[in-house]
Amino acid sequence: MKIVIAPDSFKGSLGAAAAARAMQRGVLRALPRARCVQLPMADGGEGTAAVLRAAVGGRWVQATAMDPLGRPVRTRYALLEDGSAVIEMAAASGLTRLGRAERNPLRTTSYGTGLLVAHALQRGVRRIILGIGGSATNDAGAGLLQSLGVSLRGAGGRLLAAPASGGMLHRVTALDHSGLHRGLRGTRLLVACDVDNPLCGPRGASRVYAPQKGATPAVADRLDRNLRHFGQLLERDFACRVVSRPGAGAAGGTGAALLALGARIQPGAALVARAAGLAEQLGDAALVLTGEGRIDRQTPCGKVPAGVARVARRFRVPIIAIGGSLGEGAQLVYQQGIAGLESSVVRAMGPDELLQGAAGRLALATERALRLVHIGLRMRA
Repeated sequence: MKIVIAPDSFKGSLGAAAAARAMQRGVLRALPRARCVQLPMADGGEGTAAVLRAAVGGRWVQATAMDPLGRPVRTRYALLEDGSAVIEMAAASGLTRLGRAERNPLRTTSYGTGLLVAHALQRGVRRIILGIGGSATNDAGAGLLQSLGVSLRGAGGRLLAAPASGGMLHRVTALDHSGLHRGLRGTRLLVACDVDNPLCGPRGASRVYAPQKGATPAVADRLDRNLRHFGQLLERDFACRVVSRPGAGAAGGTGAALLALGARIQPGAALVARAAGLAEQLGDAALVLTGEGRIDRQTPCGKVPAGVARVARRFRVPIIAIGGSLGEGAQLVYQQGIAGLESSVVRAMGPDELLQGAAGRLALATERALRLVHIGLRMRA
């Protein structure tokens, strides 16, 4: 029996590759003769570069960038064997770069992510995959645009200082892209993300995601007004439609700035699945296992388990999803074609305990699920 193991990372505890290894241990305890194929997945968030590098080959490139509060950081991106660069927004502008008390989307900037893009362009890269999950920002990509040569002008044409943040967007009156990085000409920008939110409004970046980044309801309303204002400037000065386009609200509105630069937004899980060859492995598979840190009502909205299920349905391969935990709305994944759910956490635990035993609990949860599968096989026989 061939079983394909295709999980996302379990945020904060296990990377996707470590999760796949743990799940394989659980499979083999229940079905020792099973043939397992590990295909770690990602959806555009943290771990996307590592997954793509492992899938197609490549190396790490070290670079100096800027964190969400403008402090210098040393980070990296992947340079694949086909010449593409894979840059994670979380590597420079991610929420994990900040302490809880530092989270303030009025002050955070995407400038550091633009520095990584510029670094790749300077190396002659002409195809960039940008994973924009896990950001700490709500600046509509204004900081990223600045680091790529766009000047933000205020009243009287006055140049506004870099790096731009979400709280200052209302002061911008014009976007001057005459100094845009020349390397962007002829460069293909692919944006991997797991959301389709528009820039502003009830489903926009500020109302939906800014609270997770430290915004109060009043601050979220202020940021929403700022994003609408900046989005209108993008449409006017870049001659493109961005405000209402799906994905424009991704990464605190960075999706809108990237659309203005001509980027193509794609579901991150689908992009990674193609690169990893998921469809090719499912042709003769009997079962697929997937998972992520928390399975809830957000999972069907572009997360890895939903993306894997979409491919598995084409091949009529049953799929089981295992979450670090199961939250409200987890049952909605059944509508995606996922046949079974399991949780690796079965009792209340403190943060330290959750981190320490994550791999062992995931292996046990997988074993429990596969023992039920074994019962089904015996009943059928």
